[in-house]
Amino acid sequence: MEFYNTLSKRKETFQPGEPGRVKMYVCGPTTYNYIHLGNARALVVFDTIRRYFLYKGYDVTYVQNFTDIDDKIIKRAQELNEDPVALARRYIEEYYTDADALNVRRADVHPKVSEHIPDIIDMIERLIARGYAYVTGDGNVYFAVRKFPEYGKLSGRSLDEMRSGARVDVDPNKRDPLDFALWKAAKPGEPFWDSPWGRGRPGWHIECSAMSLKYLGTAFDIHGGGADLIFPHHENEIAQSEGATGETFARYWIHNGFITINKEKMSKSLGNIFLVRDLLDHYSPAALRLFLLGTHYRSPLDFDLDAMQAAEKAVIRLKNSLMLLREALEGRAVEEADLEGEDFAGKLEEISSRFEKGMDDDFNTALGLACWFDLAHETNSYLHRSAQPNRSLLERALQLFTDFNGILGVFPEEGGEIVLEERKVGDDLSEKLLELLIEVRQDARKQKNFALADHIRDRLKELGIILEDTPQGVRWRKA
Repeated sequence: MEFYNTLSKRKETFQPGEPGRVKMYVCGPTTYNYIHLGNARALVVFDTIRRYFLYKGYDVTYVQNFTDIDDKIIKRAQELNEDPVALARRYIEEYYTDADALNVRRADVHPKVSEHIPDIIDMIERLIARGYAYVTGDGNVYFAVRKFPEYGKLSGRSLDEMRSGARVDVDPNKRDPLDFALWKAAKPGEPFWDSPWGRGRPGWHIECSAMSLKYLGTAFDIHGGGADLIFPHHENEIAQSEGATGETFARYWIHNGFITINKEKMSKSLGNIFLVRDLLDHYSPAALRLFLLGTHYRSPLDFDLDAMQAAEKAVIRLKNSLMLLREALEGRAVEEADLEGEDFAGKLEEISSRFEKGMDDDFNTALGLACWFDLAHETNSYLHRSAQPNRSLLERALQLFTDFNGILGVFPEEGGEIVLEERKVGDDLSEKLLELLIEVRQDARKQKNFALADHIRDRLKELGIILEDTPQGVRWRKA
């Protein structure tokens, strides 16, 4: 298995620090609002990477933090006249609602900044003792960037190119404009904790260093997040972590690409930031997850309505194929081999090999999805050609459906089986009317009134309902 390491700027063959084990840390959301589409891409990408390591037989320890104290949280709480800690706690619960809907598995540990203040203070004290940090007269603590000679090795930026990092207040007491805050002295009305430097709260960057080292130790395997975090956040994490420990921080760095909206960057000023909560009012969770995985994780991903509608149709294709497969296993499948089986068996193994090869090559989920659709197509074709399909071949196809879904996570699972939502046109009356039309069409076919039968089928298609005649009866689905 190999993937692109942002630190080395090239693909590398993965070698875990401990045989058979993977330690991953991924930066989670700042909890001052519902998660948006950009958050969702990172969540789904790294959830999928984790799932693939598990599929490959690794023991994975997955840590994803919550930033529950931060300038943005404080500002939002002031706007809502709400306690910042309570606000963050509320949005953490809302995060779980949206992440669960997208079938994102819970991390092994979800540490919160507010619960790790002693660890953060201890790390800052080590940095001061080692000469990497200094205290100002007003109680702030800063990391001295120029004391760390390798600063810039992740982002590739030189010191001359850099400016003060995001979320760092202008402070005339800083020795260098590039220095960033490790501890911020408390301002009136803000939450605070006691420290050796007075009351205050952690800076943004130090939290992830302290929590990742606490749960994963030094030189852990993978640190991940969105490309927007490479500088300054992840650059600063490396400097302060290696400054405090004298050891390698994370050995591999993985970053997912940006999301654009109709070719424009997401931004508040353009009003084009989509909340996951709002998107799920219009699209299925399966379609949204499939859309997010349909482009290689390092490439830019453009969101538009046509792409989401295509994702909905793709989900329906996978659902229909799986339902046909299950029905064949419950009904007409037999133990004997058939003439069509040998060709189908070869295609199943070719698809399986291609899927794994694609995922082994920098987690190519776009190729993985293409293999899944090939599996659906070949399965449908085999079921159409064979009057009595071979049971063992269908079971193999079903296992591949389950494996692919277990990695890509498009559909939820229960007891090791894929769970498909019930298909509904609308209210009970609409469903009963549809069933009545199907009965009328079937009667027309029996009476050889094919003109009426075709007219019903065509009119329903215009209304977005597709009828499919199968050996098990008439099936319907949304177009």
